[in-house]
Amino acid sequence: MPLASQEPTDLEVPLHLLLFIDNRPSLKEDIQQIRHYLEILQGDCPFKLQVIAVGDQPYLAELFKVVATPTLVKIHPEPRQTLAGSDLVAQLQKSWGKWQQQSIAYQAENHSQDAPSKATSIAGIDALGYSSQMIRLSDEVFLLKQEQAKLQEQLRFKEQVLSMLAHDLRSPLTAASLALETIELAHQADNRYPIPPIVEQLLRQARNQFKVMDRMIGDILIAARGNSAELQIAPNRLQIGSLCQGVVHQMYEQLQRKSQEIITDIPQVLPDVYADEEWITQVLVNLLENAIKYTPQGGKIEVCVLHRTSQKIQVSIIDNGPGIPQETRDRIFEDHFRLQRDHSKEGYGIGLSLCQRVIRAHYGHIWVDCPSTGGSCFHFTIPVYC
Repeated sequence: MPLASQEPTDLEVPLHLLLFIDNRPSLKEDIQQIRHYLEILQGDCPFKLQVIAVGDQPYLAELFKVVATPTLVKIHPEPRQTLAGSDLVAQLQKSWGKWQQQSIAYQAENHSQDAPSKATSIAGIDALGYSSQMIRLSDEVFLLKQEQAKLQEQLRFKEQVLSMLAHDLRSPLTAASLALETIELAHQADNRYPIPPIVEQLLRQARNQFKVMDRMIGDILIAARGNSAELQIAPNRLQIGSLCQGVVHQMYEQLQRKSQEIITDIPQVLPDVYADEEWITQVLVNLLENAIKYTPQGGKIEVCVLHRTSQKIQVSIIDNGPGIPQETRDRIFEDHFRLQRDHSKEGYGIGLSLCQRVIRAHYGHIWVDCPSTGGSCFHFTIPVYC
C-alpha cells in the first residue's frame, strides 16, 4: 500500500512527516528513492506521511518555510525538523534513529495518560490542518483587502466624475437661465412690446424646469460627496406657513397635469421657525414631487402644518397613492434605496435620503406613516425660532 494513502489511528502514528515535492521530471528518481527508503523504515516505527505538491498548496510551503524540493519535514512530535537538499536519503538515515527515540518516548508518555494522550496526539496531528487554515485565511484576507482597495478607488473615481459632471451641467444651465431673465427684463423695460400671455406662460414653465434641473444637479453633488459629507446650512428666522404656500404654488402646474387636487391646512398664526430656507424648500419639493408621482390621476394630496410643541413645528404631506410596505418603511430613507416597484421609474433614489440629512441637520425628525385606508403620510419637524 502506498505510504501517502495509509490512514492509521492517531495513537499509532506519533511520528508525522510531510514530503514537499514539485512536478519537475528530474526529481522523480530522488522522490522514488525517498519513498523506497521510508517503506523500509515503516516496520521499525509507525508514521504518517503526507506528500504535498507545492504548486497545489503554496500556503503550506510558506508555513513550513520550504525553499527547495524535495523537502522532508517532521512536524510531530516536537521539535520540528526539516531535511532538504540533494542528499535527502543520507540525512534521513542520520536523523531516523533520533526520530524513532522521540516517537517511542512520546508513545510511552501518552500510554500512561490514556485519554489526555489521545487529545495530545490529535492536537499534534491537527496542528497542520489548523495552520493550513490560518495561512489560507490570511491569504483570503489579503486578497479581500486588495479588492476593497480597488473598489474604494473606483468609488473615488465615480465621485470625481459625478462632481465634475454636475459642475459642468450647471454652467450651461446658468447661461440659459440668465438668457431668460434678460428677455423678460428687456420686455419690462420697453412697454411698447409687452410679453404675450402665451410667451409669459412658456417663460414661467422654463424657469420652473430650470429650478428642477438645478435641484437635481444639487442632489447629484450631494450623492457624490457621500453620506459622510456635512450639509452646510445657514438657519435664519423663517415663516414656514408662507414657505409651504409658495412651494405648493410652485408645484401647481405639475398637479394640473395629473388633475390632482391639493388641500392645505396651514394655520394663519404660526410661530416662526429657525431653519435654512433653501434646504427646507428642497425637502418640501422632494416630498411633494414624490406625492405627485405616486398619487393616481385625479387623486388628492394634503399639506398640513401643526404647531406640535413649544419647540417644534410639524409639516405633513399626505397622498392617496399605493403606500409603502411595512417591512421597508425603515429603509426608504437610506441612500440609493428604492422599492422594487420603482426600478422602472425615473430618479436616483437619493431624494428621501437627502430629506433625512437636511432634517437631521436641523435637529428635527422625519418619518412616514401608512394608514390602513391607503396612501403615505410623510412628517418632519423643525425647531421653533426662539
